[in-house]
Amino acid sequence: MADVTQEQLFEFLCRMGDNTLVLGHRVSEWCGHAPVLEEDIALANTALDLIGQTQMWLGLAGEVEGKGRTADDLAMLRDVWDFRNVLLVEQPNGDFGQTMLRQFLFDAWHLAMLKELSKSSHEQIAAIAAKAVKEVQYHVERSGDTVIGLGDGTSESHKRMQDALNLLWPYVGEMFVSDAVDDAVAGAGIAPDLADLRAQFDAMVKPILGEATLIIPEGGFAHKGGKTGFQHSEHLGHLLTQMQWLQRAYPGASW
Repeated sequence: MADVTQEQLFEFLCRMGDNTLVLGHRVSEWCGHAPVLEEDIALANTALDLIGQTQMWLGLAGEVEGKGRTADDLAMLRDVWDFRNVLLVEQPNGDFGQTMLRQFLFDAWHLAMLKELSKSSHEQIAAIAAKAVKEVQYHVERSGDTVIGLGDGTSESHKRMQDALNLLWPYVGEMFVSDAVDDAVAGAGIAPDLADLRAQFDAMVKPILGEATLIIPEGGFAHKGGKTGFQHSEHLGHLLTQMQWLQRAYPGASW
C-alpha cells in the first residue's frame, strides 16, 4: 500500500467537503422559491443533508491538518481560490429543471464515490461514507425520477431539460480526472480510482437520461477547473459572498 501525506489527505477531505458545502448552499437558495411546497421542503432537506455531510468531511479535514481549524473555519474563512469543489456544483440554479439535472449528475457521482469510500482503509472516512450513502441513495432516486418526469413530460419541460443537459454535461468529465492527490489516496486504499467510477456513473445516468428522452451531447468536457489549478468560475465568488458575509462582517462572533 502506498503512503499518503498529511497534506494529500487534507486536500482530499476538502474536496469532498467543498463539493457538498457549495452544492448544499446552491440548493438552499430554493428555500421559499420552489415551484410547489413539496419541492420547497424536499430541496431544503437535501441542502441540510449536504451541509451535514460537509460538517463531517471538513471536521475530519481540520483534525488531519492539525492547525486547530474547525469545519466552520474551513467553510467560512477560506477565500475562493482555496476551495476544491468541482465546477458542476457551483453552477447557478437556473430554472427548476436545471437545478434537478445538476443534482442528478452530482448525485450519481456522489453515490458511486460514497459506496467505494465506505470500504476505505481509513476508518473515519469509511464511517462518514457509510452514514452519508444512505442519504445520497435517496437523493439520486428523487433527482432521477424528477429528471424522467420533466424530460419525458411536456414539449416545454423536455426542451428545458435538454437545454440543461447541454449546458451541464461538459462539467461531468472533471469528476473523473485524477491528479497526484487522487492517485495517492487511491494507492493507499483510502479512495477509489476515479476512472473506475465512470462505469458506475454511466450505468446509473444513461438509463435515466434515456427514459427521460434526453440526448447526451457529443464530445468531451471543456471545463477542467478543479484539477488544473482550481480556477473556479465567477459563480463561486458570488456564492461565497452570500455564504460568508456574516462571519466576515463580525469575525469570531458567537450567539
